[in-house]
Amino acid sequence: MSEITKLEPKLVWEQFDAITRVPRPSKKEEKIREFLVEFAKKHHIDYQTDQTGNVVMRVPATKGYEDRPMVILQSHMDMVCEKNSGLAFDFEKDPIRTRIEDGWVKAEGTTLGADDGIGMAAALAAMIDPDLEHGPLEALFTVDEETGLTGAFGLGEGMLTGKYLVNLDSEDEGEIFIGCAGGVDTLATFRYRAEEAPKDHVFFRVEVSDLSGGHSGDDIDKGRMNSNKLIARFLWNAMQRFDLRLSRFDGGNLRNAIPREAFAVLSVPGSETSAFETFYKEFAEGLKSEAKFREPKFRIALAGAIVASVIDREAQRKLLYALVGLPNGVIEMSMAMPGLVETSTNLASVKFEGEDRIVVTTSQRSDSESAKVYAMQMVESVFALAGAEVIHSDGYPGWSPNPESKLLEITVSSYEKLFGVKPKVRAIHAGLECGLFLKKFPHLEMVSFGPTLRGVHSPDERLEIATVTKFWDLMVEILKTVR
Repeated sequence: MSEITKLEPKLVWEQFDAITRVPRPSKKEEKIREFLVEFAKKHHIDYQTDQTGNVVMRVPATKGYEDRPMVILQSHMDMVCEKNSGLAFDFEKDPIRTRIEDGWVKAEGTTLGADDGIGMAAALAAMIDPDLEHGPLEALFTVDEETGLTGAFGLGEGMLTGKYLVNLDSEDEGEIFIGCAGGVDTLATFRYRAEEAPKDHVFFRVEVSDLSGGHSGDDIDKGRMNSNKLIARFLWNAMQRFDLRLSRFDGGNLRNAIPREAFAVLSVPGSETSAFETFYKEFAEGLKSEAKFREPKFRIALAGAIVASVIDREAQRKLLYALVGLPNGVIEMSMAMPGLVETSTNLASVKFEGEDRIVVTTSQRSDSESAKVYAMQMVESVFALAGAEVIHSDGYPGWSPNPESKLLEITVSSYEKLFGVKPKVRAIHAGLECGLFLKKFPHLEMVSFGPTLRGVHSPDERLEIATVTKFWDLMVEILKTVR
């Protein structure tokens, strides 16, 4: 066990420590699912699984609470797997290495997985805490929340029987969420012909790194730079001045993460090398100036490279014009809830795949279904004009707020009772599984809350220790109070 097991509430941190030792990449949740089933068996808890891979556990009410309504504690099994470049780490085999620093729990060079490992830990602790008073409880653990909401989409019949659902997948202590954005992914495929590298050209690798990244929903309004956009801008400008040939472009990994790193391999004629290097220095200085207050750790570097082939000129032109022209970031702010992003889009990744295609992945979000569709159409239009093949994911619905919810009333009054202040009640621009649950179970009343997390979906992810106690105490009070 690590040092985090000495923290309070001890039972929660012990479960979280155990979870960090189990590999659980999205779409590869076999080991964490086995962990959950073994946990249920060990503690003699009734459990059920479905064909999608979700797990639900059920415990009866404690004495005197038999007449209370069933409450569902919901979290997701998978985690975003991001690491610092150069770090030797296998997310399918290696345990997360945690450490305590300045009141936060962090990981060593990787995502921590507190999204949503801490939610899982709280639910498991509630299942076995002998001192907790509650009515009948269900704990639902879904698969693949991060890359497709697959578990929520495929939730089996009879997996949920409760009236109230508490989603444990939020990131700001003191805030109660009662709504979220819907989303859809748009993928564009560019076809190219590989050509022999020009003999008289000199090759370079340009790389952007050390950006903040973060969650493409919750962090999209924080002014963070997108590494794919920066590399595309550099290449576009260089292409206007030099006989540039592109060999490779690689940036970002996950649709729901703001990309932190990207690189491209390119060439210019040997006779233009000196002018190109001067151009690079000037352009880099311009980016550094832009990044001064937005991305203090921003790095851009140029180095030599050796390659055998480049992509054809027409494919290069179409790709770079599309990447520069794509909307990225906040599109509209909400008029209904000041300070909330209504609609956004994220240029998530650019990948060379196979020997003849480049796949660009983007993600659109909005709490307005029509605005979500419009954002998707804007992105598709840019790709289509560039001649790319465009497809969209099925998407997922948003969660419309219900300010008259009984569960919300109980949650707010419980928070006031415990901490002497009112919590903020708001919606979130990130996607939660609640919209899909509500579509399947229209009778549900739902709230979402959690401890404070920062740097989610990046190796800077950290969990504020003091807020875990408040998170746990609020959940315990709600379970004791709900009627």
